[in-house]
Amino acid sequence: MTELINGKIQHRKLSLGRKIFRTISITLGAILMATGLEIFLVPNHVVDGGVTGISIMLSHLTGVELGIFLFLLNLPFVYMGYKQMGKTFAISTIYGIIVLSVFTSLFHPVPAFTDDILLATIFGGMILGIGVGIVIRSGGALDGTEILALVVTKKVPFSVGQIIMFINVFILGAAGFVFSWDRAMYSLLAYVIAAKAIDVVVAGLEESKSVWIISDAAEEIGDAINARLGRGVTYLKGEGAFTGDDKKVIFSIITRLEESKLTTVVEEIDPSAFLAIADISEVRGGRFKKRDIH
Repeated sequence: MTELINGKIQHRKLSLGRKIFRTISITLGAILMATGLEIFLVPNHVVDGGVTGISIMLSHLTGVELGIFLFLLNLPFVYMGYKQMGKTFAISTIYGIIVLSVFTSLFHPVPAFTDDILLATIFGGMILGIGVGIVIRSGGALDGTEILALVVTKKVPFSVGQIIMFINVFILGAAGFVFSWDRAMYSLLAYVIAAKAIDVVVAGLEESKSVWIISDAAEEIGDAINARLGRGVTYLKGEGAFTGDDKKVIFSIITRLEESKLTTVVEEIDPSAFLAIADISEVRGGRFKKRDIH
């Protein structure tokens, strides 16, 4: 956390409770990822993307435990993370990687939960993604690919997501040579499932959305949103660029499950109203908690 003091940004230390919660969350996330790898994916020769995928293939080719490669190959990226995102991120990441490496070694002798390749791919990818998502929400990372993408994106005209996908195309393609091409396709499926699970955990099951509405019936729409959705609204003053007319703009926060209902409310009152809805990664403070509707 930071605050501005005498014109300078000062970092405030996290409370002991927050530090304990972060540590527990990273531990849980790393254990879940180790479970997805060693209990589901690795025994069935299915790989993940990034450094984890490279580590799985190297472990298969050399016979060295997966945890050792996960730790060694991620170290350079932890240093990158320290340079780019600071000490707290680096500490959280190195701790998560250590826990991941230890538990992959502990789980290695455990037999696979299922020999069904499709079930292993689906559940392994899901569990792995949930674990990674928990660690990301806690301020760390378990794979150096994301850190590398953040560094490279500053020097090339591509987004972080595009760079990660580009890297993983080669890694997942290499799985076809190391294992077999059907395993490479299952690996791609596991990667997609894991990526979706990460999105759900990071964004939340009830992903928040911001709503902007411009209408001549602004107050009527605002009252309806408050009464029928239980959401508060804020009125902002606007001015039409072409007409110069004063406009009242409605701003509110809803969940994705309420999007359809809100659209119906607006169309019922003013079918010609301007409506814009956008995703929000996080909402804090204010009175976002939903009011009970009677």
